[in-house]
Amino acid sequence: MIVLLLGILAGLVITPVLFVRGLVLGVSRKRRSPGVPWKAAALLAGAAAIGVYLWGMLLVLSDVMYAEDGGADSSPLLPCRSAGMAKAIHVVDYGIDFVPLRFECRLNGGGSYATSSVPAYITPAAAVLGLAGIGLRVRYAVVADRPSPNRRAEPTR
Repeated sequence: MIVLLLGILAGLVITPVLFVRGLVLGVSRKRRSPGVPWKAAALLAGAAAIGVYLWGMLLVLSDVMYAEDGGADSSPLLPCRSAGMAKAIHVVDYGIDFVPLRFECRLNGGGSYATSSVPAYITPAAAVLGLAGIGLRVRYAVVADRPSPNRRAEPTR
């Protein structure tokens, strides 16, 4: 659970920082080089990837909080009841998987099943956005290394 909380905290800090940096870079007109739009898009894609995954981690945290809540009506675990009471009465523990992101209910027979609280699109969307951000950053590096067509080549001596 500590990994989940640290991940959420990191996501809450990193997502807005990347988003604001990408937005500011995208709309600024100072020193406009050909690679700047690529870098801005990479920052925004990275912010979106982290934001989507953060949303999934918050949903998992919600399930963990319900599972850890004791008292009357705490058995079987509340998040595990979505599969039906016939299956939920065999739940003995829970676990968290980060790839794919999900809350798992562990059965006394050794099996497990995932709850439906985290939508199935969270992990693929975060992966696609993250890979897009990496690709855009690579494109920025390629474009930034090229000399600008507006600059004159300096003569060699």
